Amino acid sequence: MRTVETTATVMADGTLTAQVPPDIPPGEHQVVLVIDEKSLTKKERLSLKFSAYPVGLISEDSTFRREDLYDDGRK
Repeated sequence: MRTVETTATVMADGTLTAQVPPDIPPGEHQVVLVIDEKSLTKKERLSLKFSAYPVGLISEDSTFRREDLYDDGRK
């Protein structure tokens, strides 16, 4: 016996779709289903806010253009 916790989708016709680990062999299996009566809703994620940290240039001669970084023949 094995316990697998996953999220399942219930369709309007009562069909349930769930993802199980790939090592579960195909075929019929006896399962126990526990349903939380509150359906999951996507929570709005707060966006991360990073403040700028001015570091300046390493040197005034460094532009970090592609032509300066790679010698691959592109111009």
